[in-house]
Amino acid sequence: MAALNHGSGAISRGSRNLSAALSVRTCRSGDRKSFAGGSRVSWATTMAMSFEWPWQYRFPPFFTLQPNVDTRQKQLAAWCSLVLSFCRLHKQSSMTVMEAQESPLFNNVKLQRKLPVESIQVVLEELRKKGNLEWLDKNKSSFLIMWRRPEEWGKLIYQWVSKSGQNNSVFTLYELTNGEDTEDEEFHGLDEATLLRALQALQQEHKAEIITVSDGRGVKFF
Repeated sequence: MAALNHGSGAISRGSRNLSAALSVRTCRSGDRKSFAGGSRVSWATTMAMSFEWPWQYRFPPFFTLQPNVDTRQKQLAAWCSLVLSFCRLHKQSSMTVMEAQESPLFNNVKLQRKLPVESIQVVLEELRKKGNLEWLDKNKSSFLIMWRRPEEWGKLIYQWVSKSGQNNSVFTLYELTNGEDTEDEEFHGLDEATLLRALQALQQEHKAEIITVSDGRGVKFF
């Protein structure tokens, strides 16, 4: 990777190496793709969780956005998948760009490689275009990450409501994401910001209405 920092020729070689690696990994039918591959790497976190990193994370050129259009497109797709998979496992819904850069997500301490802030912005903007991210301020310094789009969360929630026969019922937001009845559901523990966007999507489909209840905000399902 040191060579990547010494002239355009070295960068070009790194780009070709990354492009070849991406192509080989994509084309081999026997290889594990995206986040199915990689070795298990653990780091110290308050929840002592582990994450199965993709093979690209151990490849130094991955931490430099490549100039070749095709290589860059594959690289951004890999980064987007990594961000969503990482945040989904850790139920990380919001953070600042600076926090993201210092987290294991964009900072491979073992490899001593860190994705630059401007490159992180490019990755995050790509996620925004896909509907998986929302900027929380005009300066684009903090963001809400949605490993499922609001419409997808809304669909999961409404499926549970219908399956459990609770149409025409009223719930507080807390009951939906922290109640005993939803403990086995994927949306259990979902942050309020994402929950509200999911319920707003259902409201637009006339399947729910966000209301005010004694304990704050709630929702009535139809």
